[in-house]
Amino acid sequence: MVKETGYYDLLGVRPGATLDEIKRAYRRLALRYHPDKNPSEGERFKQISQAYEVLSDTHKRALYDRGGERAMKEGGLGSRGGSAGFGSPMDIFDFFFGGGVRMRGRGDRRGKTVVHQLSVSLEDLYNGTTRKLSLQKNIICRKCGGCGVREGAQRRCPKCHGSGMEVRIHQLGPSMIQQIQTVCSQCQGQGEWIRPRDCCLTCNGRKVVREKKILSVHLDKGMKDGQKITFHEEGDQVPGLEPGDIIIVLDQKEHPVFRRSGDDLIVRREISLADALCGCRQVIRTLDNRSLLLASQPGDVIRPGDLKCVPNEGMPVYRSPFQKGKLILQFQVKFPDPGWLPPDRLRQLQAFFPPQEEVMATEDTEEVELSDYTAHGGPGRRPFPGDPHHEDDFEDGTRQHVQCQTS
Repeated sequence: MVKETGYYDLLGVRPGATLDEIKRAYRRLALRYHPDKNPSEGERFKQISQAYEVLSDTHKRALYDRGGERAMKEGGLGSRGGSAGFGSPMDIFDFFFGGGVRMRGRGDRRGKTVVHQLSVSLEDLYNGTTRKLSLQKNIICRKCGGCGVREGAQRRCPKCHGSGMEVRIHQLGPSMIQQIQTVCSQCQGQGEWIRPRDCCLTCNGRKVVREKKILSVHLDKGMKDGQKITFHEEGDQVPGLEPGDIIIVLDQKEHPVFRRSGDDLIVRREISLADALCGCRQVIRTLDNRSLLLASQPGDVIRPGDLKCVPNEGMPVYRSPFQKGKLILQFQVKFPDPGWLPPDRLRQLQAFFPPQEEVMATEDTEEVELSDYTAHGGPGRRPFPGDPHHEDDFEDGTRQHVQCQTS
């Protein structure tokens, strides 16, 4: 039973109105009666703001419903003046433009933002998909409505009468006393104290319960590693606060064949010396399960580390899925093993190559033989510049420009 309806009448809402209805009513009236728009309505705007400050707070509203304005004053929650607890002119600006109401001394009116990582494959980011993510979150107890007590039980702190503060009197001397206002030692300044026997049996007085939540995470084509997807107001629920957000951060797993660089896809291919000199044909299976036959022109020599590309066969461009980056091939040439050709046929092979440079040996020239080089330190050595076995990253700027196949 609501004892007084004055604050509800000021906002033009019924006593059983929801928090959203109260917010909408206050926004409408505040825009109409704000002193900047109606200088003569300053007092009415102050009354509307005071009503909203009380009715938008769960504890204050319950106190007002039980005892009206008198209970508010006895509980230390009387009129403060000002604009609904706004601490500065920027507070009311934030309220009308999405910042929410920031009650003086109460901090942010939103719950915490929760961040979760979602492991995805490169195929997921290439083709787009929908993933189901199971989470555990707090929701306001439906049995008690978030008050934490069973129906009809008292939750106002009996020591501070719901104000959250208590006054202590110290005798300093004859006819001299000192009053000190401190935080209530029983309710720790909350204004509420629930006896164990009065706790809600569903939430055990915690006001919230745990519930399983299934989120459908839609991955658009071309999304990137580390990209965030926000689910607004899907976080933990807290009485008196708007729920926070859930943010999903994409974590791309390493792919065994392709490596991504922006909107491009890079793949390393090893070819024989014959393919490098006479032309090669390669089949590549794409991330959407298509087969591409890649062929170089006969006579187009491919050197170790050369880069070739196929336009429009890379990753889809985010939010422009019909555009794609490049498919880049980085070639490694596999040379024959020593002794692969009999010495008598080397002369025949040499005839196909340009003539060798004639080297003149003088009397003081000493002839030596080459042998295999073994670095000190074994396999963990750092390759010297120009080492053909060192896989240079083409992104470091040391490689030649990528050549795209246009035919």
